[in-house]
Amino acid sequence: MNLNKMTIEDVQVKGKKVLVRCDFNVPLDAEKNITDETRINAALPTIRYLLDNGAAVILCSHLGRPKGQFNMEFSLAPVAKRLSEKLGFEVKLAKDVIGPDAKKLAAEVEPGKAILLENVRFHAEEEKNDPEFAKELASMAELYVSDAFGTVHRAHASTAGVANYLPAVAGYLIGKELQFLGNAVENPVRPFVAILGGAKVKDKIGVIKNLLDKVDVLLIGGGMSYTFQVALGGKVGRSLLDEERIGLAKELIELAQEKGVKMLLPVDNVCGDNFSNDCERITAHSRNIPDNFEGMDIGPETVKLFSEEIAKARTIVWNGPMGCFEMPNFAVGTLAIAKAMAESHATTIIGGGDSAAAVTQMGLADRMSHISTGGGASLEFLEGKQLPGVVCLMDREIPKRTPIIAGNWKMNKTPEEAAQLVTDLIPLVKNAKCDVVVCTPAVDFAAIKPIIAGTNIHLGAQNVHFKESGAYTGELSADMLKAAGCEYVIIGHSERRQYFGETDKTVNLRTVAAVKAGLKAIVCVGEMKDEREAGYTDMIVTYQTQMALHGLTANDLENVVVAYEPVWAIGTGLTATDEQANETIGVIRKAIAAKFGRYAAEHIRIQYGGSMKGSNVKGLMAQPEIDGGLIGGASLKAADFAQVVNF
Repeated sequence: MNLNKMTIEDVQVKGKKVLVRCDFNVPLDAEKNITDETRINAALPTIRYLLDNGAAVILCSHLGRPKGQFNMEFSLAPVAKRLSEKLGFEVKLAKDVIGPDAKKLAAEVEPGKAILLENVRFHAEEEKNDPEFAKELASMAELYVSDAFGTVHRAHASTAGVANYLPAVAGYLIGKELQFLGNAVENPVRPFVAILGGAKVKDKIGVIKNLLDKVDVLLIGGGMSYTFQVALGGKVGRSLLDEERIGLAKELIELAQEKGVKMLLPVDNVCGDNFSNDCERITAHSRNIPDNFEGMDIGPETVKLFSEEIAKARTIVWNGPMGCFEMPNFAVGTLAIAKAMAESHATTIIGGGDSAAAVTQMGLADRMSHISTGGGASLEFLEGKQLPGVVCLMDREIPKRTPIIAGNWKMNKTPEEAAQLVTDLIPLVKNAKCDVVVCTPAVDFAAIKPIIAGTNIHLGAQNVHFKESGAYTGELSADMLKAAGCEYVIIGHSERRQYFGETDKTVNLRTVAAVKAGLKAIVCVGEMKDEREAGYTDMIVTYQTQMALHGLTANDLENVVVAYEPVWAIGTGLTATDEQANETIGVIRKAIAAKFGRYAAEHIRIQYGGSMKGSNVKGLMAQPEIDGGLIGGASLKAADFAQVVNF
């Protein structure tokens, strides 16, 4: 399944009628008051974007199970009322779905306003994905936006069928789901830990099989764990057991061993003598639970074991509680896992359903990277299944990024020497298929600028101050650099960090100042030798990247280039292997995707800056993630630099 889908930001919406499939399947009390607005709130970013950008919005959703009948008990009237309050204007509710009233309101809705169709499941044709029903829905609009992740695993008329008749793109909610779940499953920052719980083994078989090809560690808890314990010869008392799948559980354990995946099961469980909160409780070894007791939560040793793996992880996906978390006496394990995830340095993804409910109930939702809005959809996603409501969306082409080779002259070259170097360089690189930049000492700007005018060589500086002006002896502001003819500026080079006290905070301040002033910032990140040897490379470059770009928007990244420079390879003659450089630059790209979205990450250029030269440039530039080089010593001679530029 191609996850690189077009979103509302990739298409023109101004002046268009836009049909938006939302998930307004909200809980109602006896008086038809909405008791949980989470799903309404989740839809608002997409709705507001469309309204603010001049679209006329036609919202649709299902609510409950009306079984194909116009049953007003399941009317979306409460949703229309609450949307009106939140959006600040009346969101009119059509009396039907594809009938005269719906079409009249759709024809009349103006740009910047929205209407809501009645419950799409009032028609049996909705769940049958009837082509004529889908065509009638589509006839009211010019563009379709899918933003109900909780329904994309169902091929219904309003989730998939309408895409046969309209251009179809993702809203923010689905875009975020694909970003987090997609990155986790396809390109995780490692170690990648999956935590699976819940009651039934059969619900997770496909998920386990798919994840065994992707994860480093698999933690299994909850009711499903007892079947695995029996498969290993354990006794589980009256615990939940799927006898038909004991053999399958054993096969999955063996498969994990074959694939080198660390599969961990509970080592102890909190057990009760009956299924109630106030039952007698004991803690027993997970493979020796007394006959008159049943496991109802993971025990303290298991919490410690699982938490240690969570602390080491850099990507975590969790689906399914560790026990009967709805009972306070048996919620301890689930709470402990949630807390461990909240305190980790990993990207943490909650796969909807009971796990999402548990995290929300425990007040930890805002400490997770992402909580999926679709339990069933996220499970099928993790299982590797095709999601009809995603497959139907238009694919976005991955951009072809123009390579960029930048020379960092450091403290070398007088103005006369600089002038001679660029004079010699111009004819050697005139046919370059990349952007060519020379970042020179400030005293060389005036000598170089007139020589490179009209050529394909761009001028850059090696540092910039974050203030516009002031008592900062020896510093240059972004406006000063622009006035001197600079287009680029290097920020956060390892030598600036090592010799001049540059910190992640000052790198961020300088980056924001440069970009806001219209300069293109080449922002350097990279790890020390001891950090790489300790296995901290991914964590270091992720943190440095996200910290450096803090305060910028996705659009600002058009004026940012990231340079990965392993500090241990600067001026030492050492070089990361092509694969090492590519892998770490891939981690940087994922860090950008996590902060700014996949679109921004796919478009930003990331250089390698660790002793790239003529002898190794071809191999490095053949790697898919590497978009160029930040060149030190090899940029000080025209012939050497040209050899890199003309890779």
